[in-house]
Amino acid sequence: MRLPLLAQLAPSPLREPLAAWRMANPARVAAAHSGGADSTALLVEQARAIAAGGSLPLLALHVHHGLQPAADGFVAHAQAFCEALNLQLPTRLSVTRVQVPLPPRASVEAQARNARYDALAAMAREYGMDTVLLAQHADDQAETLLIALGRGAGVAGMAGMAPGFLHQGVHFARPLLEVAAPAIRRWLTDAGIPWVEDPSNADQRHTRNRLRQRLMPALEEALPEFRPTFARCARQAHTAQSLLEELASEDLARIGDPPSIDALRGLSAARAANVLRHWLRMRHGTIGSEAQMQALIAVIQACTTRGHDVHIKVGLGHVERDGERLAYRPFL
Repeated sequence: MRLPLLAQLAPSPLREPLAAWRMANPARVAAAHSGGADSTALLVEQARAIAAGGSLPLLALHVHHGLQPAADGFVAHAQAFCEALNLQLPTRLSVTRVQVPLPPRASVEAQARNARYDALAAMAREYGMDTVLLAQHADDQAETLLIALGRGAGVAGMAGMAPGFLHQGVHFARPLLEVAAPAIRRWLTDAGIPWVEDPSNADQRHTRNRLRQRLMPALEEALPEFRPTFARCARQAHTAQSLLEELASEDLARIGDPPSIDALRGLSAARAANVLRHWLRMRHGTIGSEAQMQALIAVIQACTTRGHDVHIKVGLGHVERDGERLAYRPFL
């Protein structure tokens, strides 16, 4: 494989957001690289940044999920691509194969995502990297927002993908959430930079693929500025969710952990639901549906005597009364 000279490439739509991110986040950085268009553009821009004065070498991290026959081809492409980059800039590719657990009724996409983040974090720690760059872009964010709307998600779901998060001691960053996917592909095509297409992206059994192939073109026609608009909505929802989390933390400190039933009854229904969601997620790793939380709040508000029982299904367990406080009992 031959690649164009990095120094002769035209500016990409990734250059400015990546430069802004690097200014605010000096760190030892690796790039997740699947071989697809978006991660290819990210890796090339990271290479150009390193060539212009960053720390060597360029480190690319590839996860082999083993979920489809094409996975071996993705690895072969990533190896050839990084070997070609290595002719211009010291480049290292790290590949990890993972086994994706598939328990009954589990989401394959969610299980693969969790396994991927675990593997990326492990590779980053192995090479002493602080941060892993991810190539999710504005179209990914728009799809995430539409899926959240379709599921009736609350503010947390409307926040979409966060610009960054911490996983197993490693920072993950998404600096491209306002970059349009078509612009990335046009730049790669014009520059003559190859990438691979994941065959599973054509499978319309997956909600995200149906949105990408059917709805996104219609949005492009009807609302040409939908990408920055949706990105702004996600940012605002993320800010709102942060404020809700801050309020919940303060309320939990006041009402106690586990929560006091009397103290909860002193809060408004909305505020009590907010702090209970926070407690259940942070302490017990579970999230209740809207109906479950409404039922729980109704029981708590009616809980005026010591003999009043509390036993409400929430997530994968029950919230119960334990003296004057609440307890969460997971299903056995």
